[in-house]
Amino acid sequence: MKQKIYLDHSATTPTDRRVIEAMLSYFDKKFGNPSSLYRLAQEAQKAREEAREKVARLLSAKPGEIVFTGCGTESDNHALKGIAFANKEKGNHIITSSIEHHAVLNTCKWLEKQGFEVTYLEVDQNGIVDLEQLENSITDKTSLISIMHANNELGTIEPLEEIGELAKEKGVYFHTDAVQSVGKIPVNVNKLNADLLSLSAHKLYGPKGVGALYIRKGTQIHSLLHGGHHENNQRAGTENIPGIVGVGKAVEIAMEEGKEEEKRIQKLRDRLEKSLKEKIEDVKLNGHPQRRLPGILNICVRYIEGESMLLQLDAQGIAASSGSACTSGSLKPSHVLTAIGVDSETAHGSLRFSLGKDNTEEHVEKVIDLLPPIVERLREMSPLGKGKTSGN
Repeated sequence: MKQKIYLDHSATTPTDRRVIEAMLSYFDKKFGNPSSLYRLAQEAQKAREEAREKVARLLSAKPGEIVFTGCGTESDNHALKGIAFANKEKGNHIITSSIEHHAVLNTCKWLEKQGFEVTYLEVDQNGIVDLEQLENSITDKTSLISIMHANNELGTIEPLEEIGELAKEKGVYFHTDAVQSVGKIPVNVNKLNADLLSLSAHKLYGPKGVGALYIRKGTQIHSLLHGGHHENNQRAGTENIPGIVGVGKAVEIAMEEGKEEEKRIQKLRDRLEKSLKEKIEDVKLNGHPQRRLPGILNICVRYIEGESMLLQLDAQGIAASSGSACTSGSLKPSHVLTAIGVDSETAHGSLRFSLGKDNTEEHVEKVIDLLPPIVERLREMSPLGKGKTSGN
């Protein structure tokens, strides 16, 4: 039986065994509804608030500024729709980037149908937002700027401190989708000047189905869900206590182990990148060469399709991606790669390796051994790649 090597941690992460153990008793023993008054409910309430404190501590926020949600997508929707409608009297203009996750892009498209105006900022060849264009796009009608912290396909880290400072100076709310960065690199809402920040548990070894939204105290925002008075009147509905305990434990582990893991994973990624460039001709790195998340390597292998490489890697027990998990079913080239100037033909040959804490040097060496001959075989079969073989 082939060894299973998982290299798609940007799509999701395996739930840490310690997280699972922390959650278990809240399914059957401490199952109380935290809105009730008896002791069983108070246990659930205590667990919820302890998790809230952990998330707040990770972000350098206050516990009262953390709202638990169902996922990162819900957090993004809550931030964008909540700010847009609560501040409509000020103006109906929103600014975002052309490489955002679809949780932001499709929410912005929906808001356009509701009468809002949206500016989609361009990015450079490394995926960095054009700060001059951002400043020139702000008007007296702008109520919100939403720029992701780190891109889910490229790993490129945006200059959020500068963006947040500009937003603060102009009196505009600033939201960041930090789903990919929280738990992988330091995230401080005060240094970033963020008014709102989205995160998701399953990207940092927590359970699926739970996320959080940071909302700076004093922010004028409407609720997304209406019903009871849960989550400080920001999110109606009985809270997912096992999931909330899970995200709290995942955050706790990230705070304890994150710094060392960041260094270790970056070293593995750099080894993978260097070796693949040496062994395969006509490989293009996508994203910023330095300013990126430690675990993401996105490349285009010219003259062949990414899906073909993925299928052959999967046959060898290696799971990777040709883009984000949310767009992998599309035949269109990645909107992110198109935005950074990669032509359609080259973009179809993209591979994204996203490493995590379960990966080892042995895993990386396996990819280095297996991918070059896969590329060589596929190029020999492709009319576009005739005569293009793996290298040196």
